[in-house]
Amino acid sequence: MASSAVLQLTKDLLSRPSVTPDDAGCQALLAERLEPLGFTAETLVFEEVTNLWIRKGSARPCVVFAGHTDVVPTGPLQKWASDPFTPTERDGILYARGAADMKSSIAAFAVAAEEFVQAHPDHSGSIAMLITSDEEGPSINGTVKVCEALKARNEVFDYCLVGEPTSVSALGDTVKNGRRGSLSGRLIIKGKQGHVAYPHLARNPVHLVAPALAELTRIEWDQGNDYFPPTTFQISNFHSGTGATNVVPGEAVIDFNFRFSTENTPDTLKTRVHALLDSHDLDYELAWTLSGEPFLTPRGELSQALSKAIRAETGIDTELSTTGGTSDGRFIAKICRQVIEFGPINASIHQVNEHIRVDSLEPLKNIYRRTLENLLLT
Repeated sequence: MASSAVLQLTKDLLSRPSVTPDDAGCQALLAERLEPLGFTAETLVFEEVTNLWIRKGSARPCVVFAGHTDVVPTGPLQKWASDPFTPTERDGILYARGAADMKSSIAAFAVAAEEFVQAHPDHSGSIAMLITSDEEGPSINGTVKVCEALKARNEVFDYCLVGEPTSVSALGDTVKNGRRGSLSGRLIIKGKQGHVAYPHLARNPVHLVAPALAELTRIEWDQGNDYFPPTTFQISNFHSGTGATNVVPGEAVIDFNFRFSTENTPDTLKTRVHALLDSHDLDYELAWTLSGEPFLTPRGELSQALSKAIRAETGIDTELSTTGGTSDGRFIAKICRQVIEFGPINASIHQVNEHIRVDSLEPLKNIYRRTLENLLLT
C-alpha cells in the first residue's frame, strides 16, 4: 500500500541518527530510491556538510522540494519514552527525533514523486529535490552553498516547496509564503568602573544606556503589511557588573534582535539604531549579525496549486502566514521566484518525544503529489 511506503520510508530515515551536521546516510537512501525512476543524483559536500541535488528532467517549469535530513540533538535520553532513533508507534502516533521536523516531509515527497512519475512518465517540466544536513546548524555550508552552485551553472527553479512543519492544529491549516528577516546586534556601552559610594568618580553604563533602551522599545519600526506583522525589537541578554554589590560596572553588554518585515531593510534598521544611540551621546561599540533577509511569495501559481491540493485532500482552506523563525527558504528565494513552506503539525518539534500522527503521512504525501499534478500536468 502507498501508505505503507511512506510510513516505511519515514521510519527508515528516522532510524538514522543524523544529528546536525551528520546526514547519517539519509541522502544516499533517497538517491538510491529515486535514481531508478530517472532522477540524476549529485552529492555536493562543503566542509563537513553533505548536500543532495537530485533532478528528473531539464525542461521548465522545475518544481523543487527542499528540506533537511539533519535533526537537533535529542536532549536527555532518560526523558524520552522510547529511543529517539528507534521510530516507535504508540496509539497511532510515531515517535522519533525528526518525526515532524522534517523527515516525514522528505519521505512524503519522495513517495509522492514516485507515484507521480509512475502514473505520468511523460509529464511536462522537471522535478527536483534539494536536501541539506546543515539546516539545524550554522546554515553556512548547506542550502545557501547549493543555491550558489546551481545559480553559477544557470539551473533554474520555478517553484519550490520547503517541507518545514507549518501546520498548527490540523494538517494543511497553515502554509508559510514568506518569513521575516532576522537582524541581531551586540551593543557594548562603555562607562567607568568605580566605587558605588563615589559615583561622581565613575560613569555607570547601565544608567547611561537605560533611556536609550527605553526609547528603542517604544519605537514603531513599521506597521507591517498585508503579509507581515510589524517589525519587532527584543532584548535577549543584558550583562553588566563584577558580581560585587559595591562596584559601579565599567561596561554593559546588550544583545538584541529585530524580526523585520519587507517594510524595512537591514540598513534602515541599523541607521535608525545608530542615530538614536548617537543622540544619547553614548560611548559604544555595536556589532551586527544578519541571519536572514525577509522573503515573500505573493499569491500565485504555487500557492494556488498547493491550496487546491490541501482542499482536495483535507477539505481545509489553508491560511497563508509569515510567522515563525527563519528557514532555508530565505536562501532559495534568491534564485526561485515562488517559495512556499508546507509540512506536518509543528507542536512537538525540537521537543522530547517529538512525534507525528501516523494517519497524517498518507494525506501529506497526497498533498505533495496533487501539487505536482496541479503544476506539471497540462
